Amino acid sequence: MIRVGFGFDVHRLVPNRELWMGGIRLDYQLGLLGHSDADVLLHAVCDALLGAANMRDIGYHFPDTSAETDGMDSKVILKNTIDLIATKGYRLVNIDATICAERPKMNPHIPQMKACMAQVIGCDEDAVSIKATTTEKLGFTGREEGISAYAVALIEKIE
Repeated sequence: MIRVGFGFDVHRLVPNRELWMGGIRLDYQLGLLGHSDADVLLHAVCDALLGAANMRDIGYHFPDTSAETDGMDSKVILKNTIDLIATKGYRLVNIDATICAERPKMNPHIPQMKACMAQVIGCDEDAVSIKATTTEKLGFTGREEGISAYAVALIEKIE
């Protein structure tokens, strides 16, 4: 049996925060505001995985009201999400994700993001597709107020 899930996340860009995307730190003057490290790409992927397994969302499993998740590395959230879907007998088939940002340019960092995510998940890099786009200066992303990410995940039953 195979199942598909969709995820979306957005965070505001602010000064005095590090910018984490796809599990790697990007050198940029602004970072994303959030309870954890605010890695919108990993958050969207986690929601897609949890949705595919019908296990609610990351806010349910990793609430932003918990001191335990304050400042949490999103790679830990991703690893725990993979472990959660495994409790229902699922494993990842593939991920397809898109980052929406005007700046910084994401394309130069995509190979490192893919490698990082594949290592955390324990899958082949070919199972992780990441794309980047802008919104042509439209909306909050176009005004460089924030960054968003969309993800689709395909999982399969292994038991």
